[in-house]
Amino acid sequence: MALQNYAGACHCGALRFTVDLDLDQTISCNCSICRKRGLILAFAKVDRFHLNAAQGATQEYLFNKRAIRHQFCRVCGVEAFSFGAMPDGTPMVAVNARCLDNVDPTALKPTLYDGASH
Repeated sequence: MALQNYAGACHCGALRFTVDLDLDQTISCNCSICRKRGLILAFAKVDRFHLNAAQGATQEYLFNKRAIRHQFCRVCGVEAFSFGAMPDGTPMVAVNARCLDNVDPTALKPTLYDGASH
């Protein structure tokens, strides 16, 4: 599958976004936060992500190495995306594929990633 444009949002819709993603390239990470939240992640360069959010709608959470800036909706609490960098330093956004409109997350085949060991 090639890059396609998707729209998505948190549960209440305060954080709406569009992003170009390849959903054949998703991961399921076993780190403490991804495991507990059930995240399926798809990655995009930051310039392929556009956030349409109400002012002050996001809350940031940092933990462990503080390298990934997890973004939560202040209203409903859903983590729709996070910001970080690829191993080569390229800025990226990790989108919670469960937040994409008209995408069935059970149809995705995420690669398992051992984030608990990193």
